[in-house]
Formats: sequence, C-alpha cells, structure tokens
Amino acid sequence: MSDNKTYTFTEHILFPSTHLNPGKLRKAVANKRILITGASFGIGEQLTYILAQAQANLILVARSKEKLEGVKKQAEQLGGEVEVFTADLTNETELEALINKLKNDDTGIDIFISNAGKSIRRSVFDSLNRFHDSTRTMALNYFAPVKLSLALIPRLIKQQGQIITISAANVLLIPAPKWHAYQASKVAFDQWLRAASPELREKRVAVSHVYLPLVKTRMIEPTEAYKNFPAMSADHAAKIICKCIVNRQRKFKPWWLIFGEIGSVLFRSPIEFFMKNTNTK
Repeated sequence: MSDNKTYTFTEHILFPSTHLNPGKLRKAVANKRILITGASFGIGEQLTYILAQAQANLILVARSKEKLEGVKKQAEQLGGEVEVFTADLTNETELEALINKLKNDDTGIDIFISNAGKSIRRSVFDSLNRFHDSTRTMALNYFAPVKLSLALIPRLIKQQGQIITISAANVLLIPAPKWHAYQASKVAFDQWLRAASPELREKRVAVSHVYLPLVKTRMIEPTEAYKNFPAMSADHAAKIICKCIVNRQRKFKPWWLIFGEIGSVLFRSPIEFFMKNTNTK
C-alpha cells in the first residue's frame, strides 16, 4: 500500500511514507468488531475502506445518513461487513441511543476509534456572546468520547480490545490564539484518556493516541491560512491508524513534533510574542 503521490516535496519530507502490511492488518482485524465515529468523510471514510479490505466487521457512526449509506455500500464491495448508525453525538438523546444499541449487542466491541471531531477558529473577542462555541466543541470532542469509552470499557476488557483517539499535534504544543475552544476540547479528552490508560492497560486494553498534523479534510477548508500549509492526506492518516491497530502502539506523532515540543518549553515567550503579532486570517 503506497501513500499519496500528490504530495509536494515538503510534504514528502514532513510525512514520510507509511508501509502497511495487508497480511498483518488482516490478521489483526479480520472479523473484529470496530466502532468508528465520524466515519462518513475524511479520515474516517478512508479508514473504513482500508479496514473493509482487511475483512473487518465495522460499525460506522456519523450524522449524514445518505453519505454514511454510500460509504457502507462501497465498504461492503471491498469485503467488509458493515453496519451504520446515524447520530449527532452532540445530541444527548442520539448519543444515548447509540450507547444502548452497543450495550445490547451480544457480539461485543474489539476496537473503539474515536475519530469524530469539531474544529473552530475564532478570536476570543468574537466569542464573547458565543459560549456555544465552547459547549459544542466540548460536546463532540470531549464529552461524547468519554461517555462512549465508559460504556464500552467492560466490553473492551472482555475482548482485550483497544481504544484509539485521533488527536492533533497541536495538543502537545503551546496553545495558539483563536483556537481556544478547539484546543481546550482536544486536550481535555487527551488528558482524560492518558489518565485512564494505566488502569486500562492493566486490564489488557490497549490505548493509542494518534497526534496527527494538519490533514487534508473538509474540516480545514474554512481556515484560509491553511490553504497553502503542508498537509497529510486522509488516506495516509488512515494507514497510520491501522499501524497502531497492528502494533497496538501507545502513541504516534510526526517525527518533527519533538522539536516543536522542546521549542514550546524553551522559547515560550518569543513564540507567544510572534503569534500575538502575526495576523493570519
């Protein structure tokens, strides 16, 4: 399986090719029950197709019923067994309906991939009368995956399964202006799962944190500043997630992120000064 051939030279350097062995992936996921949230577009969609080829048994969750049915049809043609559940995970009633369905399913769950997410970039001064910017991002990026995880943990323990959270590289970096709602919500679930990880691993449930760079999905389209930024393809991101399944590895982050993490500690003041005086739209 080769990575996206449309990368620029810079993207090839920043996002080295990920080799995914189809045989090992099939051995790891064939007939396993895998729950994927945010499955109708972007990373979730591409991940669905790769896992379908490996003969996984998939439960796909997303808001768009028509698009979800289209993904299901294509995934089934690739060899996967697919079930879909239409739900807005920010809606408490719909989230509870999903949880009840999963709890009443005798088959169990082997892997939970928390991929659904909401991004928003807005100045704090433009949010003074928009508290819902924070509540909506927290609802999808934090409360929904926490509630799903708590519901699924007994089943994951029984299956010696895995939780995978699709996070963002900037969770590990100095907070950026205008991203207060988004970054707070992503950090919240990352910290929650990191705190829960030792207990889960003691019960033989693997936990994987996937810290992705900018990815070419519809989520980044509203941000004008990202149009010319290097970005990973959704297919490449999906392969990285699959490798985390095969290896049950605890963490993925881009090779260059360590320099950003060090810089965030050593050069916090100049970085904050630069960000404050950089007017990106």
